[in-house]
Amino acid sequence: MTRKRRPQGDPIEHEIELALNPGAFIPYGASFSFVSELDGVATKIAKLISSDPARATALHETFLAACYLKIEELDDSSGSFGQFVDELYCGWIKARQANKADPNETARQLLTWIDQDDYGFCYRLEMDAVKVFNKANLAAFVSLVRERFDAAAKKSIKEDGKLRERPDYLRRRWGEVLRTLYAAQKNVADYVALTEETGLAAKDCHAIATLLVSKRKPEDALTWVERGFEVDKQDPHGSMSSHDLAKLKRDLLTKLGRGDEALDAAWADYRKHPSTYTYDDLMKYVPKGQRKQWHKKAIEAAMGGDLRSIMDLLLKTKELDRLAELVRQAKDDDLEDLSHYATEPVAKKFEKPHPDLAARLWRAQGLRIVNAKKSKYYDAALSNLESAKRCFERAGQQDEWSKTVRQIRADHHRKSSFMPGFERLVDGMGPSDEPSFLELAKARWSAKERRTR
Repeated sequence: MTRKRRPQGDPIEHEIELALNPGAFIPYGASFSFVSELDGVATKIAKLISSDPARATALHETFLAACYLKIEELDDSSGSFGQFVDELYCGWIKARQANKADPNETARQLLTWIDQDDYGFCYRLEMDAVKVFNKANLAAFVSLVRERFDAAAKKSIKEDGKLRERPDYLRRRWGEVLRTLYAAQKNVADYVALTEETGLAAKDCHAIATLLVSKRKPEDALTWVERGFEVDKQDPHGSMSSHDLAKLKRDLLTKLGRGDEALDAAWADYRKHPSTYTYDDLMKYVPKGQRKQWHKKAIEAAMGGDLRSIMDLLLKTKELDRLAELVRQAKDDDLEDLSHYATEPVAKKFEKPHPDLAARLWRAQGLRIVNAKKSKYYDAALSNLESAKRCFERAGQQDEWSKTVRQIRADHHRKSSFMPGFERLVDGMGPSDEPSFLELAKARWSAKERRTR
């Protein structure tokens, strides 16, 4: 009796199976290379969309099904793999559209997958889907989501054959989806009507104002921005939208020929939170002929604010004399509280003109690591302290380095993974004096060659 052969499938299906490597567990560290292999196959399928959309649609569906089967064999199913699955969904939408498939069927299938997604890959899928939907498919998806939103208003819903009381959750969920869809459609009227049903938030005001800007209605947009500020005031914790509203307001004022008001608004925001970001924003609205005096005004207003922000600002604007004075007056404890992102650029800048200040900054970075017992970064701490030693000596402040040595010995003598390296540094053998990995390898190889001669 002859054995019945398994029918030959699409050759790309075999590539999908090989890339997914069924049965093999993918550890966290290998997830990037794993997803890169999957991307290669997905790119090949994407190229079929224009020439053979029906085949591309089927292959996307196969790939999605296989990914969900593979999930349990991944150490990390979020991150790059989750993004890959999201892109597969979008590829499927594009293939369906290229194949001129029924938009209602596409929308229904997509919503079914969203309902059945137990791994969160479809969470906020609509944010990427709207980027690939054509007009007809977007309209069909909006219609079905709207039906779900309206159905959630009922006291109970049927799910898995049981009645479940979750109307508020479902209305919030589908309401957020509708907001994204209406924004993609630039449908101001329906977006506004939706907020009347669900409640108006500051982010809604920003979204509506942005839509009105795209429709060349800056006056109406400004009205919604002001309304957004009023809504935000009612939130005791404020919202992230306030920054976006403020920026949009300044742009609108400029567009409406009210540049002086835009400058006043930017100045008010800068004075509240002086930083490199608010400085750049402020200077965008300053007339070219007035930049010098506004720069001086901005720097003077910033002094006395948050130490890290002011250091960043003074370095960016090349106010090095002010920066040097700021560091000189700062307490060592305050410098140690700063991240190396703030202190390291300044330390490097000051090594030649102000070695005494550079030494304090390098020392602060090193002590910050050691005091926090971050043994993983003790090598970095030793490098920082070596730079501090060099700068103290260049500044003629050997006594200050000696004081640092005594302090570290007293406070950290029990740190066995740090002190041996530190004592070598004190004796004159710092990290920069030790041979690198490649230098050690070359020396070992040369010695081996000499022994074999």
